Amino acid sequence: MSRLSRRQFLASTMLTATALSSCQANNKTFSAKKVKDYALMCGADIVGITSMDRFEGIPKLLDPRNIFPEAKSMIVLGFRLLRGNFRGIEEGTFFSAYNIMGHEGVRWVFQPVTLWNFTKLIENEGYEAIPIPDNFPWSNIDNLNPDEIGTDFINVNPSTFGKIDGNFSRPVSEGKPYPDVFFQLKVAAFCAGLGEIGYSGTFLTPEFGPRQMFAAVITDAVLEPDPLFTGKLCEKDKCKMICVKDCPSHAISEKEMVKIKVAGKELEWARLDFNKCSVSFHGGDKEYNPFMVTTEDEKGFTEQPYTKSRRYKMPPVYWYGRAIEGMRGCQMACMIHLEEQKKLKNVFKTQFRQKAPWRMKGKLKSKAELEAIIKQPEEKRKKIDEQ
Repeated sequence: MSRLSRRQFLASTMLTATALSSCQANNKTFSAKKVKDYALMCGADIVGITSMDRFEGIPKLLDPRNIFPEAKSMIVLGFRLLRGNFRGIEEGTFFSAYNIMGHEGVRWVFQPVTLWNFTKLIENEGYEAIPIPDNFPWSNIDNLNPDEIGTDFINVNPSTFGKIDGNFSRPVSEGKPYPDVFFQLKVAAFCAGLGEIGYSGTFLTPEFGPRQMFAAVITDAVLEPDPLFTGKLCEKDKCKMICVKDCPSHAISEKEMVKIKVAGKELEWARLDFNKCSVSFHGGDKEYNPFMVTTEDEKGFTEQPYTKSRRYKMPPVYWYGRAIEGMRGCQMACMIHLEEQKKLKNVFKTQFRQKAPWRMKGKLKSKAELEAIIKQPEEKRKKIDEQ
């Protein structure tokens, strides 16, 4: 570096530091609008803000205020799940996109990168910010009942589920919760005014319906909160509870409800049978799993605890089991209905479902039977397949 370029570099650094210091001193430049615009620029599709007092009444292990007691605001970022991620499942021909480019790609790749960039803005303004993507690998949620607070528990440890014996973690002082605190991002999204929790327990937004995931940033910056969502997306009388009817495992209750109070509002959604959901989600339903070919496969895909079955034949992607059944009730059926009702802002030129949905038919054969068929001459093998 020449003497002149070094001087230019130092001058540029001083100007940058001066500008940053000036920006920090002038709190008026740091507004909710600026935060939202930057979140969208970083890669979020939707964004909302909530004040922390809206979480009053949430149990300790679910209360984000225990993560940062001095926090004043939470910024909730929404990331769309591409409609095209469901296409291969709808056709029964391509199943990996939902995981790699959808649910887990967003969770483990896109969200963290976006949050790294986004939280820099807040730190540059002189405020502390805690980025929280939609993954809680160390959360002490084993003493919580998923039937009581909804979904988002696909990765809990079934060997310790419902128990707390002090072997996993312990509070650092009296009155504090066990680490790590877990809070439901769909509740945070509601508090930030982004939408509503539908009958199935899936969060719905006016932009994408059920097609999004959320991340959050907790900060001590005081930001103007968004009003709560007052629209109505989920109308079970109109859709005739299609999420319940199209769920392959019948895991969504038709009558039993979960109720909580948050942000001064009473919320409710259907009780979820977690065991049924987890088995079907990972491919345990033979009518919706084309990878289940033999009776041995049926045993492998349904073995309990499901942490064993989700590793069978097709290993997890990004530490996550496959979504072979495609979230048929809580996401696909709901998405199709909301699009037909023209309730969503993200509009497509063609409707998603073009034909009757597929189902696997016929009895499964044992591995030995299948191998015997394969050894048959081609003409005879075709007749057997037709039968």
